[in-house]
Amino acid sequence: MKLFEITDQPLSLDDVARRVARPDCGAIVTFAGVVRGETATNDGVRGTDFLNYEAYTEMAEAMMARIGDEIMQKWPKVMAVSILHRVGRLEIEEPSVVIAVATPHRGDGCFEACRYAIERLKAIVPIWKEENWSDGQVWVEGPRQPELALSLGAEE
Repeated sequence: MKLFEITDQPLSLDDVARRVARPDCGAIVTFAGVVRGETATNDGVRGTDFLNYEAYTEMAEAMMARIGDEIMQKWPKVMAVSILHRVGRLEIEEPSVVIAVATPHRGDGCFEACRYAIERLKAIVPIWKEENWSDGQVWVEGPRQPELALSLGAEE
């Protein structure tokens, strides 16, 4: 089972948690990013019909693995990390990304590491989304925030 994967299949928090489950870990923190029914724009809020995601799969999986390595260096008690991102058409309320981090105890950095994973993913992983509305669509690059990624302790 891959720990870092781009897939066109539906995502599940149970699945990503199973990928990091270990007998020496009593804490697993998960995160799901889901498709919202509205998008903030410069002109206000628009109702979103659905999203399309595309990725440079080989590079995206390698960059997600890099994020996993960064986490294990920054939080030495993290025993496992898994990041899965979906591509293709996603409907409202469907997960587009799921993340799991496993540690021996809840105080061993699992919450912080999970947040770091999503912030770094948004900053460095080559994934693009197309927002679709009833009257059009636009391709958007994820919010690239290298300064946030750096403030969380990563090197670009």
